[in-house]
Order: sequence, then structure tokens, then C-alpha cells
Amino acid sequence: MWIVNIFFLLFLVPCFLFLVRFILYRTALIFVLRKWANWVDDRIHVHQYLKVAELNENGQDNQFYRRVSLYVNSLPSVEDSNFTNLFSGKKSTDIVLSLDDNQVIQDEFLGARISWVNKVERFNNGVCNRSFLLRIKKKDKRRILPPYFQHIHTVSDDIEQRRRELKLFINNGPSENPIKGRWRSVPFTHPATLDTIAMDTDLKIKVKSDLETFTKSQNYYHKMGRAWKRNYLLYGPSGTGKSSFIGAMANFLNYDVYDVDLSRVSDDSDLKLLLLQTTSRSLIVIEDLDRSINEKLITTSFSGLLNFMDGIVNSCCGDEKIMVFTMNSKEHIDPAMLRPGRIDVHIHFPLCDFNSFRSLANNYLGVKEHKLFPQVEEIFQSGATMSPAAIGELMMVNRSSPSRALKSVITALQSNGTEGKIAGRGKRLSDSASSPGLPFPSPSPQAEETGGVNWKDSVPVAKEFRKLYGLLRLKSCKKPGSFDHDSEMIER
Repeated sequence: MWIVNIFFLLFLVPCFLFLVRFILYRTALIFVLRKWANWVDDRIHVHQYLKVAELNENGQDNQFYRRVSLYVNSLPSVEDSNFTNLFSGKKSTDIVLSLDDNQVIQDEFLGARISWVNKVERFNNGVCNRSFLLRIKKKDKRRILPPYFQHIHTVSDDIEQRRRELKLFINNGPSENPIKGRWRSVPFTHPATLDTIAMDTDLKIKVKSDLETFTKSQNYYHKMGRAWKRNYLLYGPSGTGKSSFIGAMANFLNYDVYDVDLSRVSDDSDLKLLLLQTTSRSLIVIEDLDRSINEKLITTSFSGLLNFMDGIVNSCCGDEKIMVFTMNSKEHIDPAMLRPGRIDVHIHFPLCDFNSFRSLANNYLGVKEHKLFPQVEEIFQSGATMSPAAIGELMMVNRSSPSRALKSVITALQSNGTEGKIAGRGKRLSDSASSPGLPFPSPSPQAEETGGVNWKDSVPVAKEFRKLYGLLRLKSCKKPGSFDHDSEMIER
């Protein structure tokens, strides 16, 4: 009989344990028990607290804070937090979890229990201080922290690589939304690439080579005692592709873009603070700089702009940055702004010539050769020209019929050329600018005075295509709009 009882007990004990486990997990009592156990453990041991602030003592972004944020929000235990934010990911079907303010999350590493607090402090003046607070047992500190921090770096790098999404940052005014800081961002989704930009093949090779050399030159710059940065000046008439070229640069380098709106900068010090809050591996862009200076649309001083371009703050705000400035013309710009060091590379974006037209036809229409090309070339040689944006739009709206698209461009060019002659402002393309055999003329005297690398400083100045709406009355033409790109280099 006692044997039967033993077998019955052996059967009953596993059933009881299974029932207890089932009840604990089904009713979440297991989490309550774990919480009690952790509470007891916290009262027994002495803990060390380490704070990872969002900004360092200089007001710059703390890169380790960004890494900790990526790591903490990737932990499976984030789902166990009392409050968790849900966001859509890069794809519409992705859901991303994010720890809410002042919530605690647990982690384990090499047998040690570690907790993180997403600490957020808000003040009446609108200032918001963010940090992560790490808590670890003092007895585990020396054994755990060095490999744990290395583990955070490794995991965050892997997450960044998988989630890498370029961002466009736009500066707020000094009194706008101080809680979110001076920069607000949106995903950078500009589709332009150096392959789709309508420019000479040799030019593309020079651009790519210059950018690739820059990204691999950290040791060289430091050896020379110079900040690892490079400044570009893009100048030329509106509609010639300067902004699209910036987008192509960002996509080629995989850099974020900081678009500085000088009208929202209060003074020179504010401009320096904006620069300090930019990150490495980024393009810092100021568009229409000549207009801002000549029309006095900004409150910063000229010396403040010069210091922004190559001052001491510029050399202390992170490595691997490229500054890009755009202008319609640099004729009325003080040479001090264009000297080497402030501008390293000059790229002129002229109005369209026949070579650029062929690139546009290939990109928009998929046409490399056409029976109408000789007629188009003859019109260009006569002095008529348009911006690449206007030609690109004519091709885009007529893309279903390449012949009709080319005829609409011919009509627009002829109309533009006739108006230019009547107005007395048309100008024939110079041989150095239009000859396929001389794509890279020597620097002009102005380029030699200002220094830097001046890519294609010899270009025609022709009357921009205007009164496009009048072309709507022409049978073969439709409404023009905007697109791209033509620039050429000069030799160093």
C-alpha cells in the first residue's frame, strides 16, 4: 500500500508544481514575486549610480547618450515597463518601442542585474534635461562596467547600421520650442544621386574622388594640424541644380544634412551654438548666402559668418563635416569670404548647354540619340539657353513621347533665344564653355585671387528662360516646372 502512496505523491508533486507555474504566469503573479525579490535584494546591497546626460558640459550632444538610448530601447524588457511608447518604424509595417519618461528598465549582464531610468526633468522656463541613470551593485562595478560599456557600443553600432536613416535638421529660432532644442529633424528622403545628376562624366569622377578622398583623410588632416572638414561653394543661376547636388552629396556620403536658416539666428553667439550642436558625418548647408548678405536679411555680422566658416568653434565641434554654401553669384562677395580655408572647392552651375541637354534627355526620356539632336545642338550654338530645371520639366510632362518632349524643348529654346536678341541681353556661348574638347578651362583671374579649387569658372551668362506660361499657347509645349542639374569642374 505504501508503494502506491509513493507513486501517487510522485505524480502529485509535478502536477502541483505545474499548476503553480501555470497560475503564476497566467495571472502575472510571477512578476509580483520577482519585484518583491528585487526589492529585498536592493535593500541588502549597496548600489552605485552613474548618470549619462544628453548634453555634455559644453552644450554639445553626448554621443554616448545616443548609444545608450539605442541600446536601452532595444532590450526585450522594455515591454515590461509600466509605460512604453509605440512609434512607426522606417517601414509602415514596423513598430518601434521606446521607453517613456522616468520609467525603469532592467538588464542583465554577466550575471549582474543592472537597471536604467529614463530620467526627464522639466523646468518652468521650458528647459528640459534628459539623461539615463544607471544603477549597479558596487560589488559588481569593477567587474561589469568596462565590458558592459563595450557591449553597449557594439550593440548600438549594429542597431545604427540596421536602422540608418538620413535626417534633415532645421534650426529653430532661439525662443521657439526650447524643450526640443535648437534643431528639429525630419527624414531626409531626397532622391538625387551623383549618377542621376546631369553633368559631365569627368566632372562626376572628380566630385566622387574628392569626396572619397576626404572621408579617408582623418589621419592626414590631424597630422597637418587641421580640422577634418571641407567647404564647398556652389554658385550659379536659379534652377541649375545646386540644391539637388547637395542632396546627391548627402546620399553619396550617407551624411545627415543641417540646413541653417540665418533669418532664425539672433546673433553671432547663437550661430556658434548651432554649430556646436551639429554632429559628425554631416553636411552643414547655408543656401542663398549672397542674397542674405547683400539684402541684409540677417542679424549676424560679417565677421560672425567668417568665424562660422573656419573659426576656432568650427574646429571644435566634431570631425568629418562638410560645409556647403550656395550663391547665385559671387561677384559682389568680399574676397575674404572666398579665400582658401573658408572655401576649398568652387563649383559653378551654369545654364544648360548641349552636353547637359544630352544628359537630361537620357535621364528623363531614356534617349541617348535622336534625329532632333542636331537641331537642338544648333540652337544651343546660336546662343539660346535655359536652366536645366526648365528643360527637365518640359521633358517630364512629355515623357510619354520623346519626340514631342524634344520638340517642346526646341520651341522653348527658340522662343527664349528670340526674346533674348530683342532685349539685347542674349549672349553667345564662349568656345571654352561649349566646346566638348575643352570641358575644364583654366581658372579665371578672379578664381586665382579668391583661391581654392575653382571648378569651371568660365561659363556663359544668358538670359534665364521666362514667361513660360506663354508657351502654353504653343501646340507642342506644356507647363514647365523644376528639376536639375548641371555643373562643371575646373582643373586644380
